[in-house]
Amino acid sequence: MNTEPALRAAPAHDAAGPAPEPGRTNRTAPGAAGAGPGPGSRAARRLLWALPPVALLALFFLHPLALVVRQSLQPDGGGTSLQPYTDVFASAAFREALWTTVWIALAATAGCLVLGFLLALVIAFVPFPGAKALARFVDVFLSFPSFLITLALLFLYGRTGMANGLWTQATGAAHGPFDFLTTPWGVLLAEVTYFTPFVMRPLLAAFAQLDTAQLEAAGSLGARAPHIVRRIILPEALPALAAGGSLVLVLCLNEFGIVLFTGAKGVTTLPMLVYGKAILESDYPGACAVAVVNVLISVGLYGLYRVVSRRAGA
Repeated sequence: MNTEPALRAAPAHDAAGPAPEPGRTNRTAPGAAGAGPGPGSRAARRLLWALPPVALLALFFLHPLALVVRQSLQPDGGGTSLQPYTDVFASAAFREALWTTVWIALAATAGCLVLGFLLALVIAFVPFPGAKALARFVDVFLSFPSFLITLALLFLYGRTGMANGLWTQATGAAHGPFDFLTTPWGVLLAEVTYFTPFVMRPLLAAFAQLDTAQLEAAGSLGARAPHIVRRIILPEALPALAAGGSLVLVLCLNEFGIVLFTGAKGVTTLPMLVYGKAILESDYPGACAVAVVNVLISVGLYGLYRVVSRRAGA
């Protein structure tokens, strides 16, 4: 039989293999045209997306900060010099303001830690009506401005406040006994009142994740409440306490509104010193030098807060 016509009629692709099925396309070889973008194009795209926020940050934050630093290096006599920093560090007003700022911030942080731990402990573990509503109010309280709390304390304990008014009506005295809001103790009370919820918030979150079976087991074995708090609850709360305390310390260090609204004339903190040098004395190089020192301290404490928060998982 002659098979030559049949071989001639066979399709040309039979020699190379079976034909592709209908509807199926061949895969594109690596490196061929139409492949996805390479690492270089992805990096360029990320850089392009990062440019707008970086530009806004540089325009509205870094540029004003650079102007403050430049002004702190330009004394009134002209030129560039460290003389403003030398004058600031040599002044007794700066040393007093630095000491006042540090001890008020540390004392307020300690007060917030103690009061915040006790209040969070009661809200989380003592059943009473309205506990959940009070826990939600803590979140709302965080949005209040600091001067609002100071005004509330003035209405209560000011010279013409409610407490002194009730005292004079009851005793007939000309003046009431409450006259501490214009002292460092008034500033301390206002800061503890305002910043305590900043400690309570991470504590309540930590207490919500605590295994209550441990508490029930300890109670069934006869452990008293102080022992349970010391041996079970407090170790679990230490990371949240450290994170909240670090944040409160940073905020207290830079607090301006509370000191201003209490009218404490004898209390001069670093932010108040910046205000006095810039507005009252028109000493802009000195004010900028104090501001730079305050920023450096704040950034250092904020770095500490970030480390503690990362370890605490906050």
